[in-house]
Amino acid sequence: MKHLFFILLLVGLGVSAQAQTATSPAKQPIVLQADHMQAQQNPAANRPDVAPQFPGGQPALNKFFQQQVKYPEAARVNQITGNVMVTGIIETDGDLTTLAVARGLSPECDAEALRVLRMMPPWRAATRKGEQIPVQIQLAVPFGNSAVLEVEQPQGKVKFE
Repeated sequence: MKHLFFILLLVGLGVSAQAQTATSPAKQPIVLQADHMQAQQNPAANRPDVAPQFPGGQPALNKFFQQQVKYPEAARVNQITGNVMVTGIIETDGDLTTLAVARGLSPECDAEALRVLRMMPPWRAATRKGEQIPVQIQLAVPFGNSAVLEVEQPQGKVKFE
């Protein structure tokens, strides 16, 4: 009986020790958003000094979405509204690549968001110490009533030195 208790105790301690040494999850990529970049004393090697920018800035990006996004009929019938969150990489040449839906609304809206983002003109690439670098971004593609659409506006300059 004592041996059984001792064995169960050892097994329990082994399981708890193994749970404590589990590997930590992979680091999440840096997602840039207007007004959420902060200068750091010792920034990471992949953190840009200047964020990527759509040609013409946020107003031009809003206009691009208003002109290009076609509200899918299935979403209109089901009264689906909101934003499709899409991640992608702004490459050094400004092209938007590696598109993936991070948070979708419906299959039709998700497909339309990807279609529109593939049509985007090249962005102004992010830079670090004067050199262009690829950066992962997350974009919200709006669907539904554009009259209630609120878009975050950057305040001041986004450049850090």
